[in-house]
Formats: sequence, structure tokens, C-alpha cells
Amino acid sequence: MHQLTLAEIARGLADKKFSSEELTKVLLARIAQLDPQLNSFISLTEDLALQQAKSADVRRANGESGALLGAPIAHKDLFCTQGIRTSCGSKMLDNFKAPYDATVVAKLAAAGAVTLGKTNMDEFAMGSANESSYYGAVKNPWNLEHVPGGSSGGSAAAVAARLLPAATATDTGGSIRQPAAFTNLTGLKPTYGRVSRWGMIAYASSLDQGGPLARTAEDCAILLQGMAGFDPKDSTSIDEPVPDYSAGLNGSLQGLRIGVPKEYFSAGLDPRIAELIHNSVKELEKLGAVVKEISLPNMQHAIPAYYVIAPAEASSNLSRFDGVRFGYRCENPKDLTDLYKRSRGEGFGPEVQRRIMVGAYALSAGYYDAYYLKAQKIRRLVKNDFMAAFNEVDIILGPTTPNPAWKLGAKNSDPVAAYLEDVYTITANLAGLPGLSMPAGFVDGLPVGVQLLAPYFQEGRLLNVAHQYQLNTDWHTRTPTGF
Repeated sequence: MHQLTLAEIARGLADKKFSSEELTKVLLARIAQLDPQLNSFISLTEDLALQQAKSADVRRANGESGALLGAPIAHKDLFCTQGIRTSCGSKMLDNFKAPYDATVVAKLAAAGAVTLGKTNMDEFAMGSANESSYYGAVKNPWNLEHVPGGSSGGSAAAVAARLLPAATATDTGGSIRQPAAFTNLTGLKPTYGRVSRWGMIAYASSLDQGGPLARTAEDCAILLQGMAGFDPKDSTSIDEPVPDYSAGLNGSLQGLRIGVPKEYFSAGLDPRIAELIHNSVKELEKLGAVVKEISLPNMQHAIPAYYVIAPAEASSNLSRFDGVRFGYRCENPKDLTDLYKRSRGEGFGPEVQRRIMVGAYALSAGYYDAYYLKAQKIRRLVKNDFMAAFNEVDIILGPTTPNPAWKLGAKNSDPVAAYLEDVYTITANLAGLPGLSMPAGFVDGLPVGVQLLAPYFQEGRLLNVAHQYQLNTDWHTRTPTGF
């Protein structure tokens, strides 16, 4: 049962081959047995899961149907879940039980999805390796000595190890697509505003976006269908109709114009990954796509711009965690200043503290114009590059990451080296565009992803291309040894 995809689970439940309760019990037992090797979960919600599974079985018995009705999933631990710890991977929120459900959680629960637990993540989603979590690093099921990517590494590792078929995740600078690439999954970052951020604890408000992680494009379409939609509670949510993503999977790729940016194939890209990307291009050409070289000239400025904007927004968003209202509070503070300093100093880990300090500096008097304002101008240039490119092509294709997953601890002493691993993913967040990573092969036994980018609200186009590619390749079907 644990090898079933979301689509196969939906068919199995509809055909009464098994019940949601039976499936949930199998997966909970599998998590208990295998997750100690991976550390992919922060909290398990067995009682809630069994209750939701029984309810889903009753709803099906009464004639209801739906692709997510009775399907087991997990939530990245920054989606608020009522009465359940929502920690953001931080000591600061280790004791926080959310008083309400995030919109994404509520929508998926209404669709009948079964929540198995909350997955591990880089603290406050700050990281590319899932090593900054207060609850310890997550291991990559393809090689337990390597990172699974971050910040959604817990969701990625759990799905890749077949502990569950799919999970929610978030992407601020590549945190869905990069772990998808590192663990042989399909991961989709929707257009900014497509999925509600209400109840999703913020890192950088103008960049964060929730999305699905699963083994196939078909499964991502199913999960995104349940997550997407306008939310009046979220001022950044966009009132745009949500298409039937599953219905659009089988469209022909004949005549599809694919742009491959020349800037993607610089000295920083592992040549073995470059070869796999070229192979994926050839596969899509066989399906009728037309490929041309394009240019994104301002891509080189994206990383410095991102690492000014994101920390600046983080320093503002995380100012609410002060030891006064909720979350961690230091012991016996001498006065209010001591309460603030020690609660934040003890509650936040080193990576979060580093980004808060960078962000506060960039926003301070005398430096705002030199750093933050300039970074926002670069952001507009990056967006303009994409708009010009999409006048010529329908999608943009390239590597998801410049290298395969690195060994645990390999980049801990050099944060900037880890930041540079985001070079291909952060531009989509700066521009607010949808992006997808799908499996494209292996280097030294470690998975490699190919990234697709599309114009605003064209998630269906990305899913269509990925699904057609997956019908003609088998990379996405490979399973890590031992799982």
C-alpha cells in the first residue's frame, strides 16, 4: 500500500479495495518503523488521522467522492493546525499550539484528506539543507549521510521514503523545488497569491508560497487542486479562477516553445547535471516541443537581491516573537529589555539570528536606500527579463540545482556556499512566477531535478509538461534502497 500514489489511492478507495482507515494504519506503522532513520516528522497526529480516516470512509459509504477523500498527507510544520504543536522547527515555538487551522489545512481537511502529522523543516524556513531545525537534521533517504534539501526537507524525505504519498510544503527561494530535486520528487511552487498564506507562519511575506510535494505531476495536480483558491482572509491572495489541473494533464506538447537560458549553463553547474538537463530537453523535443536558447541577463544579480529582501522581511515578521505573548520565554528576566534579549537569543538558532541581523541592518536608517531599495529595483529587472522571455517561449527549462545533495554538515561553516545553491530557484520567487521541479536522473546515486517555469497562473501548463515527460521516462518511479 505504501507504494501507491495519490491517484492510485483515490482509485483504490473508490473501488473499495481498501479503506482509508486501513491505509492510515499501514502508513502510521511505517512511519513509526522507519522515520527514526530520517527524522522527517516533528509531530505525529495518530488520533486525529484515525478519526479523519473513519470520517472519510463514512463519507464515501454515503456516496461522496473526491480525489483527496481519505488520502493520507502531512503538513510542513509552519501551517497552523488547531490544537496541535506548530513549531516552525524552532525552540521559539516548541510549546505553541495553534488556536486555529491555516486556510490550506482547513481546505484539505474539508476535501477529506487525512493528516498523519507535521513534518520537520529548517527553522522558520531559513535554510537549504534542513539542518537548522531545533529538532535535528533530516536525512536524505537516497543516502542517509546527505541532506534532503530545505527548508521543506521533512516533507520531501517522508514522501521520498514512501512514508506517505504527498505533503504540503512552502517555497520562499526554492524550498519546494530544491528538496524535490534532491529526493527524486515532483514539487510545485504556485504563482504568488494562488495558495492562501493565512495561517502559514511567515518568513518573507512577499516571497513565501505554499505548494505540493509528491512523486508525480499527477499527484501534485490533485493536491494543488485542494490547496489553491482565493482567500478573503489573505490580503495577498488573488481572486483568479482555479482550473481543473488533472483535466489538463493529457494535452499534447506539439509546438510547445521551450526556452533554455544560456546563463543557466555557467561554470557553477555540475557538468553531469548539465548533461541530464540536455537529455530531458531531447525527450521533450521527441514529444513535439520546440527548443530555443534565451537570455535572462539579470539572473546574476538575483542572489544578492534575494538575500537582502528576504532577511529584511524576516526581521520584521519575526519581531513578534519576543517572549511576551506566546512562544519561548527566558527564565527569570531582570527587566523587559532582558526578557526580549534572552528570549530571542535563546529561542532562535544561529541561522535565524544571522538573517534577522542582516535584515535589520538592511532596513536601518542610512542603509535602506543603499540595500533594500536597490534590491527591489533588481527584483523588477528580474521580472522584466521573464516577461520578455515569455513573449518568445511558453515555458523556461533548466536545472533545479547546480549540484546534487551535499553531505550533512558540509556547508555549515560557510553559509554563503549554501545560499549559492539557490541560484536557479530564487528568481521565480522574486518575480512571483510558478515553478516546478521534476526528476531527471541521478549523479553518484543521488537524484537530480529539472526545473520548469511558466507565466503567471500557468501551473496547469507546468503540470501538463511534467506529466507527459513522466509518461515517457521512469526516473520518478525509482525508490531509495531500504524504503
